[in-house]
Amino acid sequence: MFRVLANTNISFRVFLYLALLFLPAAAKAETLRLAVAANFTDVTRVLVPRFEQASGHQVKVSFGSTGKLYAQTLHGAPFDVFLAADEARPRRLVEEGLAVKGTRFTYARGRLVLWSADEERFDDGKTFLIHGNFRRLAIANPQTAPYGVAARQVLQHLGVWESVSKKLVRGDSIAQTFQFTATANAQLGLVAASQVKAWKQTGSLWSIPDAYYQPISQQAVLLKKGENNHAALAFLEFLRTDPVKATIRDHGYAVE
Repeated sequence: MFRVLANTNISFRVFLYLALLFLPAAAKAETLRLAVAANFTDVTRVLVPRFEQASGHQVKVSFGSTGKLYAQTLHGAPFDVFLAADEARPRRLVEEGLAVKGTRFTYARGRLVLWSADEERFDDGKTFLIHGNFRRLAIANPQTAPYGVAARQVLQHLGVWESVSKKLVRGDSIAQTFQFTATANAQLGLVAASQVKAWKQTGSLWSIPDAYYQPISQQAVLLKKGENNHAALAFLEFLRTDPVKATIRDHGYAVE
């Protein structure tokens, strides 16, 4: 269980307390098994203690690439709610009868950046990528991670996908991709803006234009195993509240 934070904002606590008054009286504290895309790790570690403190429910979180969490769900992993990094997998789970129809919604829109831990690595990220003056570029695996799909689209947009393919270091998830970049195992990486913001260190940064890749619409969905779980239902409502949206936005995401 996540540690309860003592300094939770009072107004936020009051808001959630009032909201929880409308839950069925029969609802008891339960355990939520939450599957979360790796890019959303830092935000989850902020939100879960707030939810636990306000609701009395407990949360067990599994982090990983969207593709791997999706595969685990297909093979019977006991998840109640899935926070994916795309909209395709939640939609498939509904179509496959493993998620509840009508529960999908976009909780965040991801942003991709080119980043290096070396603040003198580049001044113009676009030109630097096109010239290819680097040995290793980290991206998430496009087969398992939506941020990897976006990275490939950026490189294709710039016309350098083929020329840099031998220089790519592929992380299983965007979390591993960021680790490769932060530890200089790769000179630079196409990573999530939220990760760089959480890192709070200097470096070289290029915020990639939205037009270079398809929107990274991150969707939540209630899985069939959590259909009757009060903690799962409460958490999905919690994600839709304005204070939570503000926290997600503060971590570098776009929020509707």
